[in-house]
Amino acid sequence: MKPITSYWLGGVVVMAMVTGLGAQTGPGGNNDAEERARAFIRYYEEQVRPLEIAVNLAWWKANLSGKDEDFKAKEEAQNKLDAALSNRERFAELKALYGQVKDRVLARQIHLLYLAHLEKQVAPDLLRQIVSKANAVEKAFNVYRARVGERELTDSEVRRVLKQSTDSSYRKAVWEASKAVGAVVEKDLKELVRLRNQAARQLGFPDYHALQLHINEQSQDEVLRLFDELDRLTNQPFRRLKERLDRVLAKQYGLAISDLRPWHYKDPFFQESVADYTADPDAPKPPADLDAVYAKADIVRICRDYFASFGLPVEDILARSDLFEKPGKSPHAFCIDIDREGDVRVLANIVPNEYWMNTMLHELGHAVYSKYIPRTLPYVLRAEAHILTTEGIAMMMERASKQSAWAQAMGLHVPDPEAFDETGQRMLQAQLLIFSRWCQVMLRFEKEMYANPEQDLNRLWWDLVEKYQLVRRPEGRNAPDYASKIHIVSAPCYYHNYMLGEMFACQLHHAIAREVLRTTPDKALYVHRKEVGDFLKQKVFGPGRSMTWQELTRFATGEDLSPQAFARDFGAGQ
Repeated sequence: MKPITSYWLGGVVVMAMVTGLGAQTGPGGNNDAEERARAFIRYYEEQVRPLEIAVNLAWWKANLSGKDEDFKAKEEAQNKLDAALSNRERFAELKALYGQVKDRVLARQIHLLYLAHLEKQVAPDLLRQIVSKANAVEKAFNVYRARVGERELTDSEVRRVLKQSTDSSYRKAVWEASKAVGAVVEKDLKELVRLRNQAARQLGFPDYHALQLHINEQSQDEVLRLFDELDRLTNQPFRRLKERLDRVLAKQYGLAISDLRPWHYKDPFFQESVADYTADPDAPKPPADLDAVYAKADIVRICRDYFASFGLPVEDILARSDLFEKPGKSPHAFCIDIDREGDVRVLANIVPNEYWMNTMLHELGHAVYSKYIPRTLPYVLRAEAHILTTEGIAMMMERASKQSAWAQAMGLHVPDPEAFDETGQRMLQAQLLIFSRWCQVMLRFEKEMYANPEQDLNRLWWDLVEKYQLVRRPEGRNAPDYASKIHIVSAPCYYHNYMLGEMFACQLHHAIAREVLRTTPDKALYVHRKEVGDFLKQKVFGPGRSMTWQELTRFATGEDLSPQAFARDFGAGQ
């Protein structure tokens, strides 16, 4: 492969960018190290890349079918990839090259490959045990359905009950049924935590949480500093919001506020906002019904038209995707880039309501990021800068579903745009606060779970829920509710990046409003504004992984990542 010293972005050749990427080494540069680096990258692209694609295809198939043989194939594909990444001789070559390569593009690729291989430098049997255990738990989640009496409920039906029912006893039964998956997977999950920690300690890390942040170019201190600042900014605004919504819920159910329990909130983990949460309990008029606007909407058509309108067409992505409910299929939603060559897909379970409109905008935000990373970048750099940056794009896109001007631009009838906007904006502000507190629970729980997995994890879980979400734990309940959150298994030590993504989304949206649309963030719409797509291609998608997430944040928004813009968006301020 020829040395990469420059590449095309947005129609202009970009050399050195903000970090000097692509700068040529001068006379006397370490040519031997660079030739060895190029040789390693050739090996990786020729030998390991096909294994990565095979894993992605197997993962997609297993999540579509839920079949034992497909999950077995997924496990086998992962084991083959792990065997390649765990090769000791190859890793020794990476270690020898680490820090020795002067060419910035080559050095960045070697750095990322070093991190990718590092996690796998443990005993092969241990790697296989981890994959097998994680696969088994993930399969259990995918095929599990809540059962109340003789009735089996899909994930969407559970959400519908918790959103609409005012029968406390039935709500409790459905909530408990949705949590019962925790008891199914608890034993295997604890073993998985033990195995992950064993691997991390073999690599010299105190636990798996510290390892995962390290290989994702983060540190616990750095992340906790941002979350502590976020806690300071959101604590009192959230308390005021929670007091108001508890009054609303108590009135709905005919209960005293002190009698509210987790099943009285509108989703299984109290991580989302709905219109009820924005209501004034003494107001004569209820909040607008956002779901009604989307009840007959062609969500796929809207997504296709919307993304095309600002220069990021997704028709090919939608054609490859699987978007509606079916038996055995994962009940959740995700986006996957199969090959970094354009084969980007979304798995979803669309129901015509605002939740799924919002979710599809989110997943297609991931998808356009993957799709529009330039193919001219080297394969290793042809990916999102970081988990948090792709989450940020997804979260920025999803917010449109709560704006009447957007819904009308997409051809939907909004009976009372003013009421829709008031409800939507209050929902969004409530969502930001509620989600920020939920992410505090997830970050701190996973950190403490891996630091001390022998403690009473359910007690830890509810201690954190009470502290950060102000939700009372159920009395006398001795079930592993923490184990009912699938991300702890399938996306370990990942969840904090959702919140960092929200911070990135706010900063980036402010930059687009200021620099592209020349308006205020609250009035910024992307519909029919192709310059928004051009900005994203140049400032976010174009660099791929050539920049760290800190560098990309400064490049795209002009400032370091911070909770400040996030706080301004929901009125928390200082």
